[in-house]
Order: sequence, then C-alpha cells, then structure tokens
Amino acid sequence: MYEMTKKHRTGDDVKELIPQPVIDGLWARLNEMRKEKLLIDANMAIMFSDDFEDHKIFFMTLQKEGSFANEYEMAYDGPKDFLGKGTIVIFKDRPKTIQMSISAANKATTDDSEK
Repeated sequence: MYEMTKKHRTGDDVKELIPQPVIDGLWARLNEMRKEKLLIDANMAIMFSDDFEDHKIFFMTLQKEGSFANEYEMAYDGPKDFLGKGTIVIFKDRPKTIQMSISAANKATTDDSEK
C-alpha cells in the first residue's frame, strides 16, 4: 500500500487552494508515514488546524473513518490564508497512482454557496 514509486497525482483543485510548499510537505509526510508503517487504509484525510505559528502549521491525518488519527506539524512560513476554511485533502491509493484531491464535502460546500 502507498508504494512511493507509483505516480503521484495532485489534483488541480488542491493546487488552487493549497500552496505548493504545503503540498510538497504533505507528500513528504505521506512518505514518512509509509516508512513508519502508519498507513493502514487506502484512503486518508488531512485536516488543517486553524491554529498556526509564524513558521509552522498543524494538521491531522485520519484513517479508517477517523478511528486512527495522528497530529503533525509542518515548517511553513508562507501565506496562511488557506487555513481556517475547513479544507480537507484526501489521499487515495490506486493501483498505479497515489492521488491527492480536495474532499467531496468541500466541493459540495463550494457548490452550495454559489447558488
């Protein structure tokens, strides 16, 4: 599961909302979790904390419908305007790719607000 030799696909929806250094940090965290044998599900959600420091942001990974959660911090000193919006990033392990996308729940919220 989550063989890092698979093609990594970052959705355009992620690129529109999340800064590239944070995207890179999430891929690095996924790789570390694989090395630490912490990946137990083909789907994993990332939820960002509203709290941050000048050079650090915080996030939580959720697997198995939230029954397995870990908190992490990431060095990051760029703009923080993407935080505090309830954005959830989803990693999906596919047969030939690992996909990063924005949660369908976030897309539904955006669609509802446009009506």
